Amino acid sequence: MTSPVPLSILDLAHIGENQSVQQAMAKSQAIAVLAENSQFERLWLAEHHGMRGVASAATSTLLANLGALTQSIRLGSGGVMLPNHAPLVVAEQYGTLDALYPGRIDLGLGRAPGTDPATSNALRRDLNKNVGDYPSDIQQLQRYLSDDSGDAQVLAVPGAGSHVPLYLLGSSLYSAQLAGKLGLPFSFASHFAPDALFDAINIYKMNFSPSAQLNKPYVMAGVMAVVAESDDDANYHFSSVQQQFANLRRGANAPMPAPVDDIYKHLSEVEVQTINRTLRYAVKGTPDSVEKQLSEFVEATGVDEVILSFPVYDDKQCLESIRLVGEMHSIKAAPSWQA
Repeated sequence: MTSPVPLSILDLAHIGENQSVQQAMAKSQAIAVLAENSQFERLWLAEHHGMRGVASAATSTLLANLGALTQSIRLGSGGVMLPNHAPLVVAEQYGTLDALYPGRIDLGLGRAPGTDPATSNALRRDLNKNVGDYPSDIQQLQRYLSDDSGDAQVLAVPGAGSHVPLYLLGSSLYSAQLAGKLGLPFSFASHFAPDALFDAINIYKMNFSPSAQLNKPYVMAGVMAVVAESDDDANYHFSSVQQQFANLRRGANAPMPAPVDDIYKHLSEVEVQTINRTLRYAVKGTPDSVEKQLSEFVEATGVDEVILSFPVYDDKQCLESIRLVGEMHSIKAAPSWQA
């Protein structure tokens, strides 16, 4: 008998055109409360900087607010871009969150800048930092969060002894291999970088070494979701993220666009085809259709958890999509992948 696969949410605190940062924050607050009431496993916030359509730059600050509004749902970063930060500061921030909301905090880590080079420089990120420093930064962060401070002169307070669980995020085979070697859960960004999904899962599992945190591989995968009363309505709302990705490809830093009736009046056929390939694991349509699509995704990939983002411009429709996915209880783990 297979058990349901946990469903979680990745929130970017989207800022829509003609919407304010305050509105985006209020939407994130509503998402957190609804996610808990709908029994989602966890809610993560993504770290992006200098993007007109994303309000989750100060990830730990927003998480502190969401923690105060909820009681039980796990909260975390999806993720902290570790090269942007000193490991000690991250340990203190997430140690503080764990002290406020014990047993509810996750710390997802990535190595991308989450922004453009100029903003990276403004963050005082070392643009010449060798990628080889990333594994040692992760291990240093683990030491700050562990009980074993030894004779170290540097101590994270809060943080030491909190054992906040780490998750490694990535869209590459490098991240998959590293997560396996470190014995950490791995979350693959298939919602926007789908090409290496299956290879990454295989490499992660092949390289997995049990750790103090995890005794067997644990794979999460990202999926975008738009649920509506009809396929036409879902396609209409999905046009916002299609336009958003087109803007990114054109180098336009813009808020999330409002949906449009005919995407081909706004994007070329080649643009739509290219973007749809990038977003090929997105699930959209009626509740029955989306439930079937999610089940097929889990069956094909064997993932242990699906983390969904809801790139919907309209607040009411975004919350309705989340509510409807929260009612989907028949998405089961693939039998062939059971331990």
